[in-house]
Amino acid sequence: MMRLSIAIIARDEAAHIAGCLRSIAGLSDDVVVIVDAQTRDETAAIAASHGAQVWIEPWRGFSAQRNLALQRCRGEWVLFIDADERLTPQLFIELATLVYRNPPDPIAGYRIPRYNLFFGRRLRGGGWYPDYQLRLLRRDAARYDERVSVHEVATLSGAVAELHGHLLHLNIERLDELWQKQARYAWAEATMLYRNGRRMRLRNLIGAPAREFIRRYLQLGGWRDGWLGLFLCATLAWYEVVKFCMLRGLQESDTAITTQMTRMRCKYARFR
Repeated sequence: MMRLSIAIIARDEAAHIAGCLRSIAGLSDDVVVIVDAQTRDETAAIAASHGAQVWIEPWRGFSAQRNLALQRCRGEWVLFIDADERLTPQLFIELATLVYRNPPDPIAGYRIPRYNLFFGRRLRGGGWYPDYQLRLLRRDAARYDERVSVHEVATLSGAVAELHGHLLHLNIERLDELWQKQARYAWAEATMLYRNGRRMRLRNLIGAPAREFIRRYLQLGGWRDGWLGLFLCATLAWYEVVKFCMLRGLQESDTAITTQMTRMRCKYARFR
């Protein structure tokens, strides 16, 4: 029988984390919750009241937090689940069965299909289903690249298999949540692009959103979800505009700092 740990990365998730912990109750006795030190609500207290081990850590990016969670866990295998996700009963049973029969050695991870709910409605198109997530990992064979600060995926030393049970993702429930999440992810991605040497070009403001809308709405079938699919595909196209505008802002800030430092060096040189 394999030892399973469950890990959750959370910030300001008081509204969601209790439901998440209830959905995994009884599956593992080693539940690790890494809470962002800037959390302003009762996330940590709620997690602790459900028997989880809570660690308050400064935010260093999603990949770094997940690597930290891998270190804190004691099990041979680790299931990552987000606070706004739930195990369906089918997935719970499948995971419990897997714990007792132990996966074969070549397998280092499992991808899990995920239902995405927007405003309480489950989506079928736009790339939102089956939305496989690599979340069940053999702990000593998994590592996250910390240069990737958002949309992170584990690198595994071994094969990957798939489970049939689903995660349930309570993705967006309110419009203000959508805008806040979009801004947060756009900033993280813009920062990552900037650090990797990417720079914004004017063509990005037209080409990137157009490509994203065509891909989501036409190629991935976002049209199947009616007006909601159209709205979300348009929102994701706008996300590209926001991201590249933020990247431009980083470029301009860097240019301004460089210009100021150059002026200071020139003034200093005149007084030598």
